[in-house]
Amino acid sequence: MNRTENDSMGSVTVPEHALYGASTQRAIKNFLISGITMPSSFIASLGILKRSCAQVNMELGLLEESVGKLIIQAANQVAAGLVDDHFPVDIFQTGSGTSTNMNANEVIANLANMSVGHNAGSKFPVHPNDHVNLGQSSNDLIPSALNVSLCLSINQKLINSLKVLDKVLNEKAGENRDIIKLGRTHLMDAVPMTFGQQFSGYSGQIKNSISKLQYAVSCLSKLPVGGTAVGTGLNSHPLFGEKVCKILAADTGIDFKVTDNHFSSQSNLDEAVFIAGILINVSTAVKKIANDIRLMASGPRAGLNEINVPPLQPGSSIMPGKVNPVICESVIQVCHYIYGMCQGVIISGNDGYLQLNTNLPIAAHNLLSSIEILNNATLNFAEKCLAGVTVNKEKCRQDVEGSLMMSTLLVPEIGYDKAAQISQTAYEQNKTVKEAALELTDLSEEMLDEILSVEKFLD
Repeated sequence: MNRTENDSMGSVTVPEHALYGASTQRAIKNFLISGITMPSSFIASLGILKRSCAQVNMELGLLEESVGKLIIQAANQVAAGLVDDHFPVDIFQTGSGTSTNMNANEVIANLANMSVGHNAGSKFPVHPNDHVNLGQSSNDLIPSALNVSLCLSINQKLINSLKVLDKVLNEKAGENRDIIKLGRTHLMDAVPMTFGQQFSGYSGQIKNSISKLQYAVSCLSKLPVGGTAVGTGLNSHPLFGEKVCKILAADTGIDFKVTDNHFSSQSNLDEAVFIAGILINVSTAVKKIANDIRLMASGPRAGLNEINVPPLQPGSSIMPGKVNPVICESVIQVCHYIYGMCQGVIISGNDGYLQLNTNLPIAAHNLLSSIEILNNATLNFAEKCLAGVTVNKEKCRQDVEGSLMMSTLLVPEIGYDKAAQISQTAYEQNKTVKEAALELTDLSEEMLDEILSVEKFLD
């Protein structure tokens, strides 16, 4: 069953059940590209913005209260994700996101009209352009929705998952603070350290990542709403943007404010590129930890074998008993995926012209998808891998005692050259540094035990 709707270009056939209208239907036919639609978090933010815009237009006396309340009620359904199936426009669409903006306008108008007994497509008493889109343009609303969705996703998801990861890392640092292991640089043996110190280093990376994301939210919290088509604010009340941001701040707990330069905010994707860089940075920190964990767990008989990771599934279809660090591998693949997605945003940011960058939909999709996937992978890593890591204490003790780099502790007593000779002799004769030092120096065994004591590496 279909219905016929009319727009400025003529009549359009729309599925009877659809909450969208003519403009969205044209976009569906025009952009049969990927089948990938805008992220639900972006659609939710559009709903939040449309609700706020209606509230402001009512306050300013530009929208009848009866109409405004219908819009708010309908926008709440969009914000809650209840009608995501009615946002079918492909991400590879008009670069301003106009099709998605009109999709939201039509869905909200139809929900509002149907709630008071009118048919979808009637445009009465709520019109998608005249009422739902009042004081707005796709060119200021879609960038605003991008910023709002990024702020909410970072605050409500990614930062929280990183805090879970940091908590697990801190717990591991505490549990293993007195266990001494061999440090490694260039993948080669270095001087000893403790597992507590190593895990505290990972925790520091994650804390830095959280701080960067918090700063990113503060940068994204300035919105171009109210600038309309090119930043001049044409057909929008002078106080519109400021009032919308005030309502958004109250609703979300994020200190949204109107931008101090609409012409800048609406003509580029600089902030999206900045966020892409931060997501790459955060992914790199998480990947570093995942790579280290699987390297320390390598073996169990021909690798480092310093730690054990939880055995979650058989690792081979041909080798019985093989268990692989599958969670680490999953995390690393996610990070590679994010590098690619964020590189797409960076390229998009380089492709803006004059008063508008027409790569908004792909920037929104790539950034929000990256945040969602990194959030899920981080929680999975913390809960299914790191929380179950155990240390092979005896193997670590043997590594430290047999390490040639213990000769570094002798340098203050006998000098670098003599210590290097001892290290080389120990290597060639398959002896410990202590054994070689007893032969090549006049230091007593008691003195060597004191100098070579690993207790000094404890926190």
